[in-house]
Amino acid sequence: MNVHEYQAKELLRRFNVPLLQGKVAFSVDEAVKNAKELGGNVWVVKAQIHAGGRGKGGGVKVAKSLDEVKSYASSILGMQLVTPQTGPEGKKVLKLFVEQGCDIKRELYCAVLVDRATSKVMIMASQAGGMDIEEVAHNTPEKIVRVQIDPATGFQPFHGRKLAFALDIPKDSLNKAVAFFGALYKAYIELDCSMAEINPLVLSGSGDLFALDAKLNFDDNALFRHKDVAEMRDPTEENAQETEASKYDLAYISLDGTIGCMVNGAGLAMATLDIIKLNGAEPANFLDVGGGATKEKVTAAFKIILKDPKVKAILVNIFGGIMKCDVIAEGIIAAAKELNLSVPLVVRLEGTNVDKGKKLLAESGLKITPAADLADAAVKVVAAAKGAK
Repeated sequence: MNVHEYQAKELLRRFNVPLLQGKVAFSVDEAVKNAKELGGNVWVVKAQIHAGGRGKGGGVKVAKSLDEVKSYASSILGMQLVTPQTGPEGKKVLKLFVEQGCDIKRELYCAVLVDRATSKVMIMASQAGGMDIEEVAHNTPEKIVRVQIDPATGFQPFHGRKLAFALDIPKDSLNKAVAFFGALYKAYIELDCSMAEINPLVLSGSGDLFALDAKLNFDDNALFRHKDVAEMRDPTEENAQETEASKYDLAYISLDGTIGCMVNGAGLAMATLDIIKLNGAEPANFLDVGGGATKEKVTAAFKIILKDPKVKAILVNIFGGIMKCDVIAEGIIAAAKELNLSVPLVVRLEGTNVDKGKKLLAESGLKITPAADLADAAVKVVAAAKGAK
């Protein structure tokens, strides 16, 4: 789960991560009012969407007067903001964050995440902060320093000093840097984040460090411990099908292809996507119904797949272990009849009660194409999708 910048900063403030003052606005008048209340003579007007690269798309503007605050708020609020992370369709801006200006001496980068190679929390940092950090990571990875933190000991001051030295933090600001990294690590751990990214982390003219931007991602499996965080979810920023799928405990991710997929098990789902691409087509989604799918859950999965107008054919690929093939077959039949399924449907079943499942499908009277194995299923569904065009 993601949250907006203003929400991330609200959470980080609880852990004493140094931040500038700012306020969220839902209208142009409110943006101007916020700027007046914040005081000063420089403000930053920021679009609030769940995507990075907002500055490149024109969604972040520095205002040096209240008239400029009003002008920038008017142009940003309601715009379809396109960034490198939104795709060409962009995202509509429904809210703004008005923040105090800052005397920026240097822009840095840091992030806290899990290093899967060592199974430890890692803090990444770079002197090359700002809008082009992706290019830095790709072209000059040596400019990024990585510090692994043992979960048994947690963050220690020497971790912070190592990061500060790598970032060439001035001596007078060294302790502030150590405190900053320690506070960010604590927030990451206690909020059950999957990532906490500060880009840019700025060193001000006065030698202070501030999180000028903040991005927090959360482990969905831990949200039951953080009801306040869960309440920050913004459905308008999420794919409608993905939101619907979460209600049925389905793992669904929308993709750009034409072949809808319903699979049990994440590994098998990934293999299914790969073999579809190997046969010259593109999957329309990743959908894992899990090991305990019911007839109702399968029907819901079909409904979600069919809400995507790009879908030209559907592949059901089930390997029954705990999940029984006959239960899946009943769900497929019920869904096909209820939805009056018109797109081609290819089904590959294997495992527990497979013969019962195949018999149910064969006797259903529905136009369902059986497949002997995954390779056969991929060939048939790709051909069906191309024929449907």
